[in-house]
Amino acid sequence: MFDALDYALAHQHLTRDVAAHYESIITQLDHTPVIIGHSFGGLITQILAGPGLSAAALAIDPAPFRGVLPLPISSLRAARPVLGNPANRNRAIPLTYDQFRYAFSNAVTDDEAHELYDQFAVSASAATLFQAAAANLNPWTEAKVDSKNPERGPLLIISGEKNHAVPWAIANAAYKRQKHNEGVTEILKMPGRGHSLTIDGGWHEVADTALEFVRRFAPSAVTRSVYPSVPLGRTPNGGSTRNAAHLRV
Repeated sequence: MFDALDYALAHQHLTRDVAAHYESIITQLDHTPVIIGHSFGGLITQILAGPGLSAAALAIDPAPFRGVLPLPISSLRAARPVLGNPANRNRAIPLTYDQFRYAFSNAVTDDEAHELYDQFAVSASAATLFQAAAANLNPWTEAKVDSKNPERGPLLIISGEKNHAVPWAIANAAYKRQKHNEGVTEILKMPGRGHSLTIDGGWHEVADTALEFVRRFAPSAVTRSVYPSVPLGRTPNGGSTRNAAHLRV
């Protein structure tokens, strides 16, 4: 699997196409998966969970959908390199180290921030980010979530306390929209963590939290992970948590 934005960049697709891509994978499985997504992937996770495609869903620092209203200053600053120029909509936009440091790795040391930038910073499709940013201005937006369907299943939203890109106000607003669902809806704030929480040195905390939630609400899924002999969050080659879920977006 690969990240939702990677797919969008490779194929120049929009939000509905990214979601449809993952739905096509889910429909070919012989069981209902646990879906875990970070940032824009967290939005896609909620889009997929809406119609009941997940046994459980975990949205980590999720991008906003229609109805999520807060626009914190830190979020606007983090998105400015992309959203600050309307011409970026159809481009793949890279971040400088300083931009990455503010938006992603503000909660880690300088040395680790440089390591993360060298390993993970790539140009990403801006089209889907423009869609999410304009969701509340466009009644026909693709960045919308069915939060009322009782078939949605259990949902956990995880928010990094020091996140600049998707601060608590955005994550909590998403939770408030989702909590009216008949299914289990929980939110958790991770102290001292930024937007890089799934890739930095504290990734295991996120993985353990995800696994504990899945064990509570979709225990049968734990025995059917991609790497069944390895704890969630660690691959056989020591890779990151991002590769060990049923379906990572």
